[in-house]
Amino acid sequence: MLTVSVKWQKEVFSNVEIDTSQTPYVFKCQLYDLTGVPPERQKIMVKGGLLKDDSDWSMLGVKQGQRLMMMGTADEIVKAPEKGPVFVEDLPEEEQVLSLGHSAGLFNLGNTCYMNSTIQCLHSVPELKSALIKYSQSGRSNDVDQSSHMLTVATSELFNDLDKSVKPVAPMQFWMLLRKKYPQFGQLHNGTFMQQDAEECWTQLLYTLSQSLRSVNASEIPDTVKALFGIDIVSRVHCQESGEESSETESIYALKCHISHEVNHLHEGLKHGLKSELEKASPALGRSAVYLKESCINGLPRYLTIQFVRFFWKRESNQKAKILRKVDYPLELDVYDFCSDDLRKKLDAPRQKLRDEEGKKLGLKGGEKSSNSKDNDVKMTEAEGSASNGSGESSVASSQDGVTTDTDKETHLTGIYDLVAVLTHKGRSADSGHYVAWVKQESGKWIEYDDDNPLPQREEDITKLSGGGDWHMAYICMYKARSISM
Repeated sequence: MLTVSVKWQKEVFSNVEIDTSQTPYVFKCQLYDLTGVPPERQKIMVKGGLLKDDSDWSMLGVKQGQRLMMMGTADEIVKAPEKGPVFVEDLPEEEQVLSLGHSAGLFNLGNTCYMNSTIQCLHSVPELKSALIKYSQSGRSNDVDQSSHMLTVATSELFNDLDKSVKPVAPMQFWMLLRKKYPQFGQLHNGTFMQQDAEECWTQLLYTLSQSLRSVNASEIPDTVKALFGIDIVSRVHCQESGEESSETESIYALKCHISHEVNHLHEGLKHGLKSELEKASPALGRSAVYLKESCINGLPRYLTIQFVRFFWKRESNQKAKILRKVDYPLELDVYDFCSDDLRKKLDAPRQKLRDEEGKKLGLKGGEKSSNSKDNDVKMTEAEGSASNGSGESSVASSQDGVTTDTDKETHLTGIYDLVAVLTHKGRSADSGHYVAWVKQESGKWIEYDDDNPLPQREEDITKLSGGGDWHMAYICMYKARSISM
C-alpha cells in the first residue's frame, strides 16, 4: 500500500492510498469519489506517459509520498436559469434519483460483475433495506462476529448510496469487507482478481445477513432473512430395497432448477430438483443402500429464489462447464403443485379469494361498484405492500405457514409469485464471462444493470433470457409473493 498526493486543478489531495494489488482503474474510482472526474476522463501523469486502467504498478515506479498530476473535467450539473422551468439536472441528487425512476449502477472494480449483479438484485427488496437501516441504527449484537457486523453495515451503506446517487457508485468498502469475510473472493490470477460465481456470492451474503439481522425482541421478526427468503422443506426418504422410511425437515434459501435433456421449462426443472437419489448406510441391511428422497414445500417465503443449475465440474478439462440448454421461465409462477398437503390446505382459501377478486375486476366497469362494496371487497396486496408502511419499514410479524400478520389484518400468501429480478450469465464458464442484473422497478419498468450502465428494457425481453446460445441466460430468478388480505 502506497500513500501519494494528487494535484488536480488548484486542489491537492493528500494521503491518497494506492493498493498496488489492484488495478489502476480502482485508484481512478477513488479519485472519482474525491474529484467527480469520471475514470474515463482522468489523465494521470506517471513515468512513461499516462496511467492506463490495466497498467502494472510495479512497472510504473510510483514512490511513497510522490505527487501525481491529474487532468480532467468533473461531471457538470447544468444550472437552471433564474426564471423558467426546473430541469432534472438542477434538482438535488436525491430528487434526481426519484425523477430517474431507478437507482445507480456500480463500477466494476476488476471482475466484480458477479458481486454487482448480486447487490442490485437484493437491493430491490425494500424489507431487506428496512432491516439493514434498523441494524445500522441499533448497533452490533454481542453474538455477531466483527467481520459479519462490518459486512452487514457496509451492505446497508452501499444500499443507501445506490438510492441517493444518480452517478455510478464505487463499492470499495463493501468489496474489501466481502474479501475479508470470504477470502475466496480475493483470489488472484496473474495479479488480477478472478471472476467468481454469483450464486456463491449471493448465498454467502445472505448467510452473513441472516446471522446479523436476528432479533431477540419479541415484537420483531426473530430471523428477518428467513422470513423474507426461507423455504421450509419436508422430505420423505425411502429405501425400496429394505422398506425403511423416514422424514426430514430443513430450511433453504433457494430452490434448484435441475437441467437435463428432458427439461424445457422451469416447472419441469423444479420437479426434478425436488427428487434425488442418495446412497447411505442402511441399519436394516447392514450395508450401504440407495434411498429415494422426495421433497415438497411446507412453508413459503415472501421472495422465492430459484437457481438454475447450469454449472457442473468437467473432469476432462478440470473446470466448471456450463449447460447452455434453453429453459423457459414465466413472469408469473405458481408453486402450488410443489407444496405439501398441509400447506395446500392453507393456500386454498386465499387462492379462491384471489380468483374471485380478479374475476370481479374483469367483470366490473369503472363506477359500477356500490357505495358499500369497498367493505365487502377483499383487499389484494403484493408482499411488499402488505409488509411495509409508507417509509418502506417492515410492519409484518411473521410469514410462517404462508400467513403474514400485523396488528390490523392478516395477509395470506397464495403460492403465486411475480418475477422481480433475474441474474444472468453470459459465457461458457462460471469462472469467466459476464454477470448482469435485470430488476423490476416499483413503477413496473425493467432496468438492466450492466455494472455502471443501467438501461431500460421491455418486459417481453426479460423472459427471452432463457438460454440456448451464447447470449445472457438466467442463472438466478427472484419472484415476489402475491398475497391477499382476508
